[in-house]
Amino acid sequence: MGNLEAVELGLRQALFKDGRALLEDLLHQADPSLGGQVSRPGEKCHPGRVKQAQTIFGPVPLRRRYFYDPARQCGRAPLDQALGLIHSFSPALVRLAARAAARQGYQGASEDLRTLAAIAIQGRQIQRLVNQVAPRVAVQLEQGPSPDTGPIPILYVEVDGTGVPMVARELAGRKGKQPDGSAKTREVKLGAVFTQTRCDEEGRPERDYASTTYVGGFESAEAFGVRIREEARRRGIGRARQVVFIGDGAAWIWELRRLCFAGAVEILDLYHALEHLHLLCEGLYAGQKHWSDKMESTWEDQIKNNRVAEVIAAARRRLQQMGSCSDALGRQIAYFEHHQHRMFYKTYRQAGLFCGSGVVEAGCRAVIGQRLKNSGMFWTEPGGKSVLDLRCALQGNRWEECWDRLHESDRLKIRAVA
Repeated sequence: MGNLEAVELGLRQALFKDGRALLEDLLHQADPSLGGQVSRPGEKCHPGRVKQAQTIFGPVPLRRRYFYDPARQCGRAPLDQALGLIHSFSPALVRLAARAAARQGYQGASEDLRTLAAIAIQGRQIQRLVNQVAPRVAVQLEQGPSPDTGPIPILYVEVDGTGVPMVARELAGRKGKQPDGSAKTREVKLGAVFTQTRCDEEGRPERDYASTTYVGGFESAEAFGVRIREEARRRGIGRARQVVFIGDGAAWIWELRRLCFAGAVEILDLYHALEHLHLLCEGLYAGQKHWSDKMESTWEDQIKNNRVAEVIAAARRRLQQMGSCSDALGRQIAYFEHHQHRMFYKTYRQAGLFCGSGVVEAGCRAVIGQRLKNSGMFWTEPGGKSVLDLRCALQGNRWEECWDRLHESDRLKIRAVA
């Protein structure tokens, strides 16, 4: 047989050629069968106007009626809209290109499509398609049925934020963490909603398979609170026997909880608490590593056993013994005082609940970091939001659902026109 690879690639090329021919014939037959093909007042009809439709089989000539209004200097081709073309690209091609762009940079997406699917589309074209279609995917993210239909034992809401590098004009006038007070990034807020039905044999909580969905945005905490609340409502928060809200120590997170999730069990992420404990012990026992390690171990055990009040009291006593007025150490102790009602970790474990916000923190890396924070990337807000919405659909187990409903809504519009 010779070179099998050459045979395979040759067969693919032949099949694509046949596919283009079949698709051209189907599209030619579709024109007179669709509604909206008559002139409006003031329009002139140009029958048989040819356009190259870009499809997954390659370019296909599309002959259709084109209507032009000289007075308004605008034209329309009803068949293009009826077929769901976006800048001459077919819905299936847009779907593939958007998925590739959701996973990696635009140029990498272009190269993968060429290698894996024999689709020739430039990175800049993919970027334009993403910016065009992502807002429509975002609408679908806010709608759609919940995968949960029955009672939900435990529904979790986790919220976090992470910085994304932006172009200079997006950062003008914004305060940041640079030495001169300027900013290099803008915060993207991410929310994760998931469910828990059972614990494992050792009593550790298990997240329900494929139950995590994400929402994200560059907006204010107040606006984002509405977004994550709506996602929890869509997921069936009203059917949940228990709602658990987990976050780190950021003030905006707990204000969001107060405004949008009244009655939820509040849990301060254990691992953030232990990070603060480490800093506190290092400060209280500076230069005394043995004592610092010893007290950190002792206090960690107390924190995990609902005895945070004892840790706070002991830390206050140590600070007085030092005769120190350190603002930094005072803030560390105040952190535990402020959050102690969210730190009953022994009780949470006994109830079979998660004590950490690892789901949303992993989401910050997987949904945002792996695509929006790569070396050399700088975003505008609209461009970053477009990719973020696609990532939320892809990583949040909703890609096929959102695109299927998007195309279904297009078909409903076509029937309405007809």
